[in-house]
Amino acid sequence: MRTLYLKIFVWFWLAMALVGTVFVISAATMRRQDVSEEWRPLIRGGLDLTAERAIEVYERDGSEGLAEFLSRLESRTRSVPFLFDEQMEELSGREVPPGTRDLAVRALESDETIFDRVGRRQFAARMVNGPAGERYVFMSEMPRRGIGRRPQRSVYAFFGWLDEPREVLILVLAVVATSGVVCYGLARYLVAPVQKLRDATRSLSGGDLAVRVGPAVGKRRDELSDLANDFDFMAERVESLVTTQRQLLSDISHELRSPLARLNVALGLARLRAGDEANDALDRIEREAERLNELIGQLLVLARLEEDAGAHESVPVNLKRLVDEIAADADFEARSGNRAVRVAASEPVTIAGNEGLLRSAIENVVRNAVRYTDAGTEVEVLLEKRDTG
Repeated sequence: MRTLYLKIFVWFWLAMALVGTVFVISAATMRRQDVSEEWRPLIRGGLDLTAERAIEVYERDGSEGLAEFLSRLESRTRSVPFLFDEQMEELSGREVPPGTRDLAVRALESDETIFDRVGRRQFAARMVNGPAGERYVFMSEMPRRGIGRRPQRSVYAFFGWLDEPREVLILVLAVVATSGVVCYGLARYLVAPVQKLRDATRSLSGGDLAVRVGPAVGKRRDELSDLANDFDFMAERVESLVTTQRQLLSDISHELRSPLARLNVALGLARLRAGDEANDALDRIEREAERLNELIGQLLVLARLEEDAGAHESVPVNLKRLVDEIAADADFEARSGNRAVRVAASEPVTIAGNEGLLRSAIENVVRNAVRYTDAGTEVEVLLEKRDTG
């Protein structure tokens, strides 16, 4: 992970996914807990009293009276009660959830209160004898908020449906996916200005002094926005300094040409008026003036190249043709000094660049070689293509 964006995204995603997964699994585990042992005696006593009352209502008012009684009981206690006879018929006419009759059969054959789950629901069932000795089974679904687990009520209210591993897995995947989307947006929001700033610094180092990053970052009003503004201020300062330096270099080069021209005129007048004894000194002055003229010319070329560097576009250049032309021109000039320029080898090479700048660079190297080679010798030019990969 070499990029800041990827690091921020992965760490935030893992953290959120881990927290969400632990929360979901903890909630699901607590939801599956049975009724606490310390509450069971109280539940047994409540079942006995409620069952006796339900049997009394049934024997006096029949199924309709029992149904009304159980409905009132459900609204008050938030439980779902049922009353079965020995044939496992629900006496109030209520719809019985699948699997609960098996629990009633177990309660009928036991003297203890049976606490067990039927699917996602938890029930308590107890066998109760009627006044005439007949046996009944009173069963009640435990309230969904739970009994004896008060600290988890808010959790149950939100995760009450988590009773199957498949449902837990689905919710975990949903947490991971949601956290991934959120963390992706967060990482993108944090890293996007850094990427734009990096592109701007590369453009600035490549010579584009007009690059600015503030408009691309936008109105964030945070540390990254401050960094972008500082970069723009720095870029403006650098652009101002470089522009001033280029203009100064160009102005100085042009201004030096005028006194140099006057120096050459004065040198000519001095030759007319001076005797033979002054020829050596005047020749020295002439050579130095020519040297100074060359240096000024180079300064002007440098200023022009720096000024126009951003305006030139790279195009395919036939380097073999360019080298052959430069060598032919240099050979024509070198013959006047009993020297020669020869192309010893020239391979076909095409590169992307500015032909004018390449011509000036190569021509300067060849002319310097001609100037400093001995009379009666030749300068060999060699063009080869090498694989540097």
